[in-house]
Amino acid sequence: MKIALVHDYLTQRGGAERVFELLCKHFPQADIFTSLFDPEHTINLGDRAVQTTLLQQVPGAAKHFRLLAPFYYPAFRALDLRDYDLIISSSTSFAKAVRKRPGGYHVCFCHNVTRFLWDTQTYLREYRDFHTIYPVLERIFRVMRSYDLKYAQEPDLYIANSSIVARRIENIYRKRAIVINYPIDTSKFLFSDRKEDYYLASTRMISYKRLDVIVEAFNWLGLPLLVTGDGPESGRLKAQASKNVQFLGYVSDDERKQLMSKAKAVVVAALEDYGLVPVEANASGTPVIAYGAGGVLDTQIPEETGVFFNRQTPESLQMALLRSQNIQWNYSKIREHAITQFSEETFFVKVNQVMQQVYQQLESNLVTL
Repeated sequence: MKIALVHDYLTQRGGAERVFELLCKHFPQADIFTSLFDPEHTINLGDRAVQTTLLQQVPGAAKHFRLLAPFYYPAFRALDLRDYDLIISSSTSFAKAVRKRPGGYHVCFCHNVTRFLWDTQTYLREYRDFHTIYPVLERIFRVMRSYDLKYAQEPDLYIANSSIVARRIENIYRKRAIVINYPIDTSKFLFSDRKEDYYLASTRMISYKRLDVIVEAFNWLGLPLLVTGDGPESGRLKAQASKNVQFLGYVSDDERKQLMSKAKAVVVAALEDYGLVPVEANASGTPVIAYGAGGVLDTQIPEETGVFFNRQTPESLQMALLRSQNIQWNYSKIREHAITQFSEETFFVKVNQVMQQVYQQLESNLVTL
C-alpha cells in the first residue's frame, strides 16, 4: 500500500508540525508532500525526501508564507497523488484540498477549520494594519471561503484534536470528525512535587493568548509570575506589569521544563483549540489554572489537575487563583493523568484502531473497482 503524508507548509515548528513529525515517524515508508519546505525552521525529518509545490520556487515564499494564502488551494490541487492508495493530510487550512485517485482514501488530521477565513477578527487582530486592509481582505476571503467549503469535502474521514474542533468541522464543513487528543512526549518533562513560590505563563505574546488578563490579575494580587515567550505584544505587556511579574523572553527547552516542573501552577487565559501547554504542565506534575473553554475541557479534570475560570477577565482569574491555593494537589496523580491519557503510545493505539477500519475500507474499494 502506497501512502502519502501531506502537510500545509513546513516553514515553522508549532503544535501541528510536531504532530506531523510523529505521523512521519509512524509511517516511515510514506512519501512526504507539502507546499513549502524550510528545513532550518521546521521539524526534523532526517534524510526523508520532501516533495513541494510550485510555490517553493517563489523567492522569499518560505519566510512570507502567509502572504501566499490565495495560491495554496491551486498548488495542492496540482499535486499528482494518483499513485497513492492512502492520503493522510495534516491541516489547519489547505492540505485537505489534495486530490485522491478513484478508490483511494483520504484521512485528514484536522487541527482546526481554516481560522483566518472563519474567525478572521480573532485571528488577525494582533496585526497592526488589520483594520486598514480588512475591506480588501474580506472580499478575497469571501471567495476563499467558498473554495474552503468545497475542498473540505475531499477527505473521507476527519480526525480532530479536540471536541471543540470536531464541532467546528461539523458545523462549518458538515463533516463528522473522530476526536483523538494529540500527544506530547512525556519523557521530555521533569516531575517535581516540590513547588517553588511562583506561577508560570508560557506562550507566544499575541493578543488572543490574553496575557493582558494574566498580568492584570497578578498585578492586583501581587503574586510572583514568570512569563516565557516573545511576540508583538511584548512591549505593551511589560509596560502594564508590576514588579512581581518577570518577563524571561525566549528560554531553552531545558530551562522551560525546569520552570514548569517547579511552578505552583501554569496559567492559561486563551481560548485554545486544543492547547499543549496544559498537558505539558500536567506531565510535570503541575496543576493548571485555565480559562474554562475549548481544548482544556478535554484535557483537564477540575479540582484534580487544574482549576477553571469562567470569563477572560482579571477578576475571574483572581478568584481561580485564590481557589487553587486551598486545594491539596496530588502532584503524582496529575502527572499520571498526563502520561496515561496523552502519551504518544496512547495516541497511536487510538490511531491504529482507526487505521484498521480505513484499511478495510480500502480493500472494499479495490474489490468494487
